[in-house]
Amino acid sequence: MKMIYGVKDRPKAGQLILFSLQQLLAILAATIAVPMIIGNGMSPSAALFGAGVGTIVYLLFTKFKSPVFLGSSFAFLGSMGAAFAGGVSTSLGYLGLIIGAIFAGLVYVIIAIVVKFAGVKWVDKIMPAVVIGPTVAIIGLSLAGNAVGDLFKGNVTKNVTEIIAKIVDGNAVIEEVTSSQMVCSPYLAFLCGLITLAVTIVCSVYGKKLMKMIPFVIGILSGYAVAAIFTGIGHATHTEALQIINFSLFNNMQWYPEFAFLPIFKGEFQTGDVGSIGSYIGTIAVAYIPVAFVVFAEHIADHKNISSIIEYDLLKDPGLTRTLLGDGVGSMAGAIFGGCPNTTYGESVGCVAISGNASVVTILTTAILAILFSFIAPFVTFLSTIPSCVMGGVCVALYGFIAVSGLKMLQGVDLGDNKNLFVVSVILIAGVGGMTLNFGSITVTEVACALILGILVNLLVNIKKKDKSANIDDTQDLAKEEVAEITADATVNTAEQCLQDTTVDTEIHNDNKDIN
Repeated sequence: MKMIYGVKDRPKAGQLILFSLQQLLAILAATIAVPMIIGNGMSPSAALFGAGVGTIVYLLFTKFKSPVFLGSSFAFLGSMGAAFAGGVSTSLGYLGLIIGAIFAGLVYVIIAIVVKFAGVKWVDKIMPAVVIGPTVAIIGLSLAGNAVGDLFKGNVTKNVTEIIAKIVDGNAVIEEVTSSQMVCSPYLAFLCGLITLAVTIVCSVYGKKLMKMIPFVIGILSGYAVAAIFTGIGHATHTEALQIINFSLFNNMQWYPEFAFLPIFKGEFQTGDVGSIGSYIGTIAVAYIPVAFVVFAEHIADHKNISSIIEYDLLKDPGLTRTLLGDGVGSMAGAIFGGCPNTTYGESVGCVAISGNASVVTILTTAILAILFSFIAPFVTFLSTIPSCVMGGVCVALYGFIAVSGLKMLQGVDLGDNKNLFVVSVILIAGVGGMTLNFGSITVTEVACALILGILVNLLVNIKKKDKSANIDDTQDLAKEEVAEITADATVNTAEQCLQDTTVDTEIHNDNKDIN
């Protein structure tokens, strides 16, 4: 699609703030979800701060040519959990988070050095459009379940205790199981999500000027307003089914980010059951390094995707070396503050596609706002209170755009050729089917599995084609050389004949002149 604002364009000040808020809302849920899942006192606001720092580092390395925001990576959830496993102290756990992020970042740096000398042509060979297109589509489709599931959820929960009777070794055992359950009606949450989605669509399709470029902001605010009305009525009438937004979060606001490096200085480095410090660091290395190679595949897919959207190959300029360095070093810098390794976000890419705004200045402003807002407790808390159903409504469109942008890469691919058809089919089924591989704490995601399998299938179906094409190319080169030689000889002969004819004509002309 045609960008309203290109990479080098700069929107007006007011528009710039709104565009940046839209980007921030797009990446917010995933960025703060990672530290909330890991727990152990990790701070969502610190993760937001780290994402802003990491993005600025990335922009510096890519010479402000790549409009992508970096946020907390879900791929490293298992790795981050390993940092706190084995009964280690909190101080050592946070040190492990930072050391692990440095290990992962160094993988990117090493790959970047290899790319610097080997070039990027190998990327196009092993990951052509027939491979990378459906893989990008899988990035969006793999998130579809999250978006649809969120449509039916609010943020207000209560603890419910159930009595469960079991037979153990022939004896009846009664257990009390406490679980957290959502209190609002899922259908009411679904209604709020649909309203959010509808407003987003209307603004994007029928809106004019600014409204057309910030459909996410308007959609989220509209859905939030409707959910707030229902929640207010629910509190007034003591009806739990109407309570969607958890306003009680404002009672326990975190007024400043608890940076990941701070707990390191607050206690002792107790290793617990993991043995010595050396063995602990080895465990962290094993947990982080393999995952970095998996995320590298998604790095390629994200940059291929954004390149197709802005119609400019970022793997050539600023180049894969710079994007890798930006991602790797940015991830290290972000983890020092937020504890979470960062990665390029598909949500950010989707936001660029829907809004038509590829301005890098917008991404830079988003990063600055993320840093500033991490210190503004009411704002961070407000973002945390946005109910899942409202974010789900936006993400239905957001993840869908990611999937469609991947399918658009297949427009020039001949799917009538079984070789291409097999590659695309295998990638789509592996990705949609949720193929994952687990090696201890290491999980190869469905996106990485689909991409790796697609690369292997593409190599398999093109073995003979490569040999034939090489012979054809050799024959064509010989034919071209022969034609060139014949053409050159003909040109020389023609030139000599013309010279002879000119000489004869001149002599005849002179003879006639003498006779006269």
